[in-house]
Amino acid sequence: MFFRTFITWLFTMPLFIVLFPFMLLSGILTGRGDTIHRLGIIWMKAVLFFSGVKVTVTGTENIPTDRPVIFAANHSGTYDIPVLHAKLPGHFRWISKRSLFSIPFVGWGMTMAGYIPIDLDGDARTALRSLTKAAKKIKDGTSVLLFPEGTRNTTDKLLEFKGGAFILAVKSGAPIVPIAVSGTRDIMKIGGYTVTPHDVTITIGKPIESEGIKSNQLADKTKEAIEGLLSKEG
Repeated sequence: MFFRTFITWLFTMPLFIVLFPFMLLSGILTGRGDTIHRLGIIWMKAVLFFSGVKVTVTGTENIPTDRPVIFAANHSGTYDIPVLHAKLPGHFRWISKRSLFSIPFVGWGMTMAGYIPIDLDGDARTALRSLTKAAKKIKDGTSVLLFPEGTRNTTDKLLEFKGGAFILAVKSGAPIVPIAVSGTRDIMKIGGYTVTPHDVTITIGKPIESEGIKSNQLADKTKEAIEGLLSKEG
């Protein structure tokens, strides 16, 4: 465990330092996040490789290719982010808590990549502006990925889903693609830095249409779909 942790930090942090200037330069020159996102994929794949994490992905045929979607995944571990960023097919933008965008270097990269900060714990007007901005990006053809639980879950039962993700789906008209991720919780404990290799499974479910349905009903359907996918993985 110590050796795996040592080589993970030894190799991945210098790689990030090498890649970051290219991310910065790309953001300045192009004003677009595509290259930054791709460089992020390189870094995340390196994180998984040195961590000894093997990922199996099933259900990719369920991802629509003719329109943008909202990927909604359960969130049980720190490694959910590198696993999904590196292995989920297609191009997408992350929707994350606004506080993450203030983290030096990482937050800057997220901003330049065009990822979308959501402030659902603030006042209603701020939350609405965040959702409106995200909905416009989706309508313009960009798929997004989010964790509807809103935080990492340390239990075996899904937390209550935040309503913002489903208001966003209704506002944008994009279908929700449910994703179940299992095996990430024990790779790195919350608040820890030790890396323990573990096999991870990503299961992609069939899209759930958002048109003609209320946001709370959509939340229930999505949660039920993810629970069903997780039970199959278990």
